[in-house]
Amino acid sequence: MIVSGSASQSLAAALAAELEEPLAVADYDRFPDGELLVTVPELADRDVDRAIVVASTVSSDAHLELLQLQDAAREAGVDEVVTVIPYLGYGRQDEAFEAGQPISARAVARAISTGTDRVLTVTPHEESVCEFFEPTATAVDAAGRLAEPLPADLADPVFLAPDAGAIELAETVRDAYGAGTTDYFEKTRHSGTEVEISPSDVDVADRDVVVVDDIIATGSTMSEAVGVLSDRGVGRVVVTCVHPLLVRNAATKLARAGVEAIYGTDTIERPTSAVSVAPALAREL
Repeated sequence: MIVSGSASQSLAAALAAELEEPLAVADYDRFPDGELLVTVPELADRDVDRAIVVASTVSSDAHLELLQLQDAAREAGVDEVVTVIPYLGYGRQDEAFEAGQPISARAVARAISTGTDRVLTVTPHEESVCEFFEPTATAVDAAGRLAEPLPADLADPVFLAPDAGAIELAETVRDAYGAGTTDYFEKTRHSGTEVEISPSDVDVADRDVVVVDDIIATGSTMSEAVGVLSDRGVGRVVVTCVHPLLVRNAATKLARAGVEAIYGTDTIERPTSAVSVAPALAREL
Protein backbone atom coordinates (compact mmCIF):
# COMPACT_ATOMS: atom_id res chain seq x y z
CA MET A 1 0.00 0.00 0.00
CA ILE A 2 1.26 3.48 -0.91
CA VAL A 3 0.86 6.14 1.79
CA SER A 4 1.50 9.76 0.84
CA GLY A 5 2.70 12.79 2.71
CA SER A 6 0.79 15.95 1.90
CA ALA A 7 3.62 17.36 -0.24
CA SER A 8 3.95 14.25 -2.46
CA GLN A 9 0.40 13.31 -3.42
CA SER A 10 0.86 13.38 -7.22
CA LEU A 11 4.09 11.38 -7.09
CA ALA A 12 2.55 8.85 -4.70
CA ALA A 13 -0.36 8.35 -7.10
CA ALA A 14 2.04 7.90 -10.02
CA LEU A 15 4.09 5.38 -8.05
CA ALA A 16 0.95 3.46 -7.06
CA ALA A 17 0.05 3.21 -10.74
CA GLU A 18 3.58 2.05 -11.67
CA LEU A 19 3.59 -0.64 -8.97
CA GLU A 20 -0.11 -1.49 -9.26
CA GLU A 21 -0.36 -1.00 -5.50
CA PRO A 22 -3.38 0.46 -3.66
CA LEU A 23 -3.14 4.13 -2.73
CA ALA A 24 -4.27 5.00 0.79
CA VAL A 25 -6.08 8.23 1.58
CA ALA A 26 -4.42 10.11 4.42
CA ASP A 27 -6.07 12.87 6.44
CA TYR A 28 -3.87 15.81 7.42
CA ASP A 29 -5.07 17.86 10.38
CA ARG A 30 -3.93 20.18 13.15
CA PHE A 31 -4.90 20.48 16.77
CA PRO A 32 -5.90 23.96 18.01
CA ASP A 33 -2.38 24.45 19.42
CA GLY A 34 -0.88 23.90 15.94
CA GLU A 35 0.38 20.36 16.44
CA LEU A 36 0.08 18.06 13.41
CA LEU A 37 -1.97 14.88 13.19
CA VAL A 38 -1.87 12.52 10.21
CA THR A 39 -4.38 9.68 10.08
CA VAL A 40 -4.47 6.74 7.64
CA PRO A 41 -7.60 4.69 8.51
CA GLU A 42 -7.03 2.15 5.71
CA LEU A 43 -3.85 0.89 7.37
CA ALA A 44 -5.94 -0.49 10.22
CA ASP A 45 -8.87 -1.56 8.04
CA ARG A 46 -6.81 -3.78 5.73
CA ASP A 47 -4.27 -6.56 6.20
CA VAL A 48 -1.21 -4.69 4.87
CA ASP A 49 2.10 -6.51 4.53
CA ARG A 50 4.09 -3.54 3.24
CA ALA A 51 3.51 0.19 3.52
CA ILE A 52 5.47 2.48 1.21
CA VAL A 53 5.50 5.96 2.72
CA VAL A 54 6.20 8.61 0.06
CA ALA A 55 6.99 12.01 1.52
CA SER A 56 9.27 14.81 0.39
CA THR A 57 10.53 16.64 3.45
CA VAL A 58 10.23 20.15 2.04
CA SER A 59 9.57 21.72 5.45
CA SER A 60 9.93 20.99 9.14
CA ASP A 61 6.23 20.11 9.24
CA ALA A 62 6.79 17.64 6.40
CA HIS A 63 9.53 15.93 8.42
CA LEU A 64 7.20 15.49 11.37
CA GLU A 65 4.40 14.33 9.09
CA LEU A 66 6.70 11.63 7.71
CA LEU A 67 7.52 10.40 11.22
CA GLN A 68 3.81 10.21 12.03
CA LEU A 69 3.04 8.26 8.86
CA GLN A 70 5.76 5.74 9.70
CA ASP A 71 4.43 5.39 13.23
CA ALA A 72 0.86 4.99 12.01
CA ALA A 73 2.01 2.08 9.85
CA ARG A 74 3.83 0.47 12.78
CA GLU A 75 0.82 1.00 15.04
CA ALA A 76 -1.38 -0.75 12.45
CA GLY A 77 0.90 -3.80 12.55
CA VAL A 78 2.36 -3.45 9.05
CA ASP A 79 5.13 -6.03 8.55
CA GLU A 80 7.47 -3.82 6.49
CA VAL A 81 7.70 -0.03 6.28
CA VAL A 82 9.57 1.37 3.28
CA THR A 83 10.21 5.11 3.30
CA VAL A 84 10.62 6.96 0.01
CA ILE A 85 11.96 10.48 0.41
CA PRO A 86 11.86 12.03 -3.07
CA TYR A 87 13.47 15.23 -1.78
CA LEU A 88 15.47 15.07 1.43
CA GLY A 89 15.22 18.35 3.28
CA TYR A 90 18.33 19.34 5.24
CA GLY A 91 20.28 17.03 2.91
CA ARG A 92 22.70 19.80 1.96
CA GLN A 93 23.66 20.31 5.62
CA ASP A 94 25.87 17.25 5.45
CA GLU A 95 28.71 18.58 7.59
CA ALA A 96 29.34 21.14 10.32
CA PHE A 97 30.54 24.17 8.35
CA GLU A 98 31.36 26.17 11.48
CA ALA A 99 32.17 25.29 15.07
CA GLY A 100 29.08 24.57 17.12
CA GLN A 101 26.86 23.69 14.15
CA PRO A 102 24.97 20.38 13.90
CA ILE A 103 25.16 17.97 11.02
CA SER A 104 21.47 18.39 10.29
CA ALA A 105 21.32 15.73 7.59
CA ARG A 106 22.55 13.19 10.12
CA ALA A 107 20.05 14.34 12.74
CA VAL A 108 17.02 13.94 10.48
CA ALA A 109 18.32 10.64 9.08
CA ARG A 110 18.60 9.20 12.57
CA ALA A 111 15.04 10.21 13.36
CA ILE A 112 13.66 8.76 10.13
CA SER A 113 15.61 5.51 10.53
CA THR A 114 13.86 4.61 13.78
CA GLY A 115 10.50 4.08 12.06
CA THR A 116 11.40 2.25 8.88
CA ASP A 117 12.97 -0.90 7.48
CA ARG A 118 14.31 0.68 4.30
CA VAL A 119 14.85 4.18 2.89
CA LEU A 120 15.07 5.39 -0.71
CA THR A 121 15.87 8.97 -1.64
CA VAL A 122 16.15 10.54 -5.09
CA THR A 123 19.39 12.11 -6.37
CA PRO A 124 20.67 13.51 -3.06
CA HIS A 125 22.95 16.55 -3.30
CA GLU A 126 25.70 14.44 -1.72
CA GLU A 127 25.23 10.69 -1.92
CA SER A 128 27.24 10.31 1.28
CA VAL A 129 24.16 11.45 3.27
CA CYS A 130 22.72 7.99 2.63
CA GLU A 131 25.25 6.63 5.11
CA PHE A 132 23.59 8.59 7.92
CA PHE A 133 20.60 6.23 7.72
CA GLU A 134 20.44 2.86 9.46
CA PRO A 135 20.39 0.78 7.37
CA THR A 136 22.10 2.86 4.67
CA ALA A 137 19.60 4.53 2.37
CA THR A 138 19.46 3.79 -1.36
CA ALA A 139 20.09 6.73 -3.67
CA VAL A 140 17.87 6.52 -6.76
CA ASP A 141 19.30 8.30 -9.81
CA ALA A 142 16.54 10.16 -11.62
CA ALA A 143 18.76 12.34 -13.84
CA GLY A 144 17.88 10.40 -16.99
CA ARG A 145 14.24 11.45 -16.56
CA LEU A 146 15.24 15.08 -17.17
CA ALA A 147 15.74 14.51 -20.90
CA GLU A 148 12.11 13.54 -21.50
CA PRO A 149 10.49 17.01 -21.43
CA LEU A 150 13.28 18.78 -23.35
CA PRO A 151 12.45 20.22 -26.81
CA ALA A 152 13.21 17.73 -29.56
CA ASP A 153 14.71 20.40 -31.84
CA LEU A 154 17.58 21.71 -29.73
CA ALA A 155 20.29 23.13 -32.02
CA ASP A 156 23.73 21.56 -31.45
CA PRO A 157 22.98 21.51 -27.71
CA VAL A 158 25.43 22.02 -24.89
CA PHE A 159 24.46 20.40 -21.58
CA LEU A 160 26.06 22.67 -19.04
CA ALA A 161 26.56 21.93 -15.34
CA PRO A 162 26.94 24.87 -12.94
CA ASP A 163 30.08 23.29 -11.43
CA ALA A 164 32.44 20.36 -11.90
CA GLY A 165 30.59 18.33 -9.27
CA ALA A 166 27.47 18.22 -11.43
CA ILE A 167 29.14 17.21 -14.71
CA GLU A 168 28.02 13.58 -14.39
CA LEU A 169 24.46 14.82 -14.05
CA ALA A 170 24.83 16.81 -17.28
CA GLU A 171 26.37 13.80 -19.03
CA THR A 172 23.49 11.57 -17.95
CA VAL A 173 20.93 14.01 -19.32
CA ARG A 174 22.92 14.42 -22.56
CA ASP A 175 23.15 10.67 -23.02
CA ALA A 176 19.42 10.25 -22.41
CA TYR A 177 18.68 13.06 -24.89
CA GLY A 178 20.93 11.41 -27.50
CA ALA A 179 22.90 14.40 -28.80
CA GLY A 180 25.12 17.26 -27.72
CA THR A 181 28.22 17.99 -25.69
CA THR A 182 28.80 18.74 -22.00
CA ASP A 183 30.73 21.31 -20.03
CA TYR A 184 30.56 23.15 -16.71
CA PHE A 185 31.12 26.46 -14.99
CA GLU A 186 33.69 27.00 -12.28
CA LYS A 187 31.80 27.86 -9.09
CA THR A 188 33.43 29.23 -5.96
CA ARG A 189 31.26 29.50 -2.85
CA HIS A 190 32.36 32.28 -0.52
CA SER A 191 29.49 31.88 1.95
CA GLY A 192 26.04 30.30 2.27
CA THR A 193 24.64 33.03 0.01
CA GLU A 194 27.63 34.37 -1.99
CA VAL A 195 28.78 32.34 -5.01
CA GLU A 196 31.18 33.41 -7.77
CA ILE A 197 30.69 31.97 -11.27
CA SER A 198 33.62 31.80 -13.70
CA PRO A 199 32.78 30.90 -17.32
CA SER A 200 34.43 27.98 -19.07
CA ASP A 201 35.79 28.14 -22.62
CA VAL A 202 32.90 26.30 -24.23
CA ASP A 203 31.62 27.86 -27.46
CA VAL A 204 27.90 28.54 -27.08
CA ALA A 205 27.42 31.04 -29.91
CA ASP A 206 24.18 30.22 -31.75
CA ARG A 207 23.91 26.92 -29.86
CA ASP A 208 21.08 25.92 -27.54
CA VAL A 209 22.09 25.31 -23.94
CA VAL A 210 20.51 23.09 -21.32
CA VAL A 211 21.68 24.09 -17.85
CA VAL A 212 21.45 21.01 -15.61
CA ASP A 213 21.55 20.83 -11.83
CA ASP A 214 20.23 18.62 -9.04
CA ILE A 215 18.53 21.43 -7.09
CA ILE A 216 17.44 24.95 -7.94
CA ALA A 217 16.71 26.87 -4.74
CA THR A 218 16.86 30.67 -4.99
CA GLY A 219 17.97 30.69 -8.63
CA SER A 220 20.69 33.26 -7.94
CA THR A 221 23.62 31.08 -9.00
CA MET A 222 21.77 29.70 -12.00
CA SER A 223 20.65 33.13 -13.26
CA GLU A 224 24.22 34.44 -12.98
CA ALA A 225 25.44 31.48 -15.03
CA VAL A 226 22.80 32.11 -17.69
CA GLY A 227 23.78 35.79 -17.79
CA VAL A 228 27.32 34.78 -18.75
CA LEU A 229 25.91 32.68 -21.59
CA SER A 230 23.86 35.60 -22.91
CA ASP A 231 27.03 37.66 -23.21
CA ARG A 232 28.42 34.96 -25.51
CA GLY A 233 25.61 34.94 -28.08
CA VAL A 234 23.91 31.79 -26.89
CA GLY A 235 20.82 30.47 -28.68
CA ARG A 236 17.94 29.23 -26.55
CA VAL A 237 18.54 28.48 -22.87
CA VAL A 238 16.45 26.00 -20.91
CA VAL A 239 17.01 24.85 -17.37
CA THR A 240 16.34 21.39 -15.99
CA CYS A 241 16.75 20.01 -12.49
CA VAL A 242 15.70 17.06 -10.38
CA HIS A 243 14.47 19.11 -7.41
CA PRO A 244 12.70 22.37 -8.38
CA LEU A 245 12.62 24.11 -5.00
CA LEU A 246 12.35 27.52 -6.71
CA VAL A 247 11.88 29.50 -3.52
CA ARG A 248 11.07 33.20 -3.32
CA ASN A 249 11.55 34.87 -6.71
CA ALA A 250 13.69 32.18 -8.33
CA ALA A 251 11.49 31.74 -11.39
CA THR A 252 11.49 35.49 -12.02
CA LYS A 253 15.28 35.69 -11.76
CA LEU A 254 15.69 32.90 -14.29
CA ALA A 255 13.16 34.37 -16.72
CA ARG A 256 14.83 37.79 -16.55
CA ALA A 257 18.21 36.16 -17.22
CA GLY A 258 16.83 34.75 -20.47
CA VAL A 259 15.71 31.24 -19.56
CA GLU A 260 13.04 30.04 -21.99
CA ALA A 261 11.68 27.22 -19.83
CA ILE A 262 12.31 25.41 -16.54
CA TYR A 263 11.77 21.66 -16.32
CA GLY A 264 11.80 19.75 -13.06
CA THR A 265 10.58 16.45 -11.68
CA ASP A 266 7.84 15.76 -9.16
CA THR A 267 10.19 15.15 -6.22
CA ILE A 268 8.98 18.63 -5.30
CA GLU A 269 5.55 19.28 -6.79
CA ARG A 270 5.66 22.61 -8.60
CA PRO A 271 4.14 24.02 -11.84
CA THR A 272 7.54 23.22 -13.43
CA SER A 273 7.30 19.50 -12.52
CA ALA A 274 7.24 18.25 -16.10
CA VAL A 275 8.25 14.62 -15.54
CA SER A 276 7.76 12.01 -12.82
CA VAL A 277 10.46 10.04 -11.03
CA ALA A 278 7.93 7.26 -10.33
CA PRO A 279 9.39 4.87 -12.96
CA ALA A 280 12.90 5.23 -11.47
CA LEU A 281 11.55 4.57 -7.97
CA ALA A 282 9.44 1.64 -9.12
CA ARG A 283 12.54 -0.10 -10.49
CA GLU A 284 14.11 0.00 -7.01
CA LEU A 285 10.96 -1.21 -5.25
